[in-house]
Amino acid sequence: MDRLILRDLRFFGYHGVYPEETKRGQHFTATVELELSLAAAGQSDRLDHAIDYCAVQAVVRGVMEGPPRHLIETLAEQVAANLLAHFPTVSAVNVAVVKPAPAVTFDFAGVAVRIRRERVPLPA
Repeated sequence: MDRLILRDLRFFGYHGVYPEETKRGQHFTATVELELSLAAAGQSDRLDHAIDYCAVQAVVRGVMEGPPRHLIETLAEQVAANLLAHFPTVSAVNVAVVKPAPAVTFDFAGVAVRIRRERVPLPA
């Protein structure tokens, strides 16, 4: 299966468990991979045969800059569900959400989650 990948999209949100996270906010990044056939777009060179990157980014932004959530796991689930809902030609999505500077007392490069969700076929 082909993949359309948007890497390291950057957002500012108010997500987290600790009060200082939801008060001051922080930066987050997301990488999304949409699994779908890219053959028609590749052969025709027409945007209407492809998925518009800006439309994908807008869906991800709606979650990442939307209502505060406690967990980055929840952000990833909502991004995946919204992408599958908005783009019917996508058969599966991979979503990685990174919180580069969580409010913890030890030094590290951040925390991330990565999930894969497939479109559930409708019953016959």
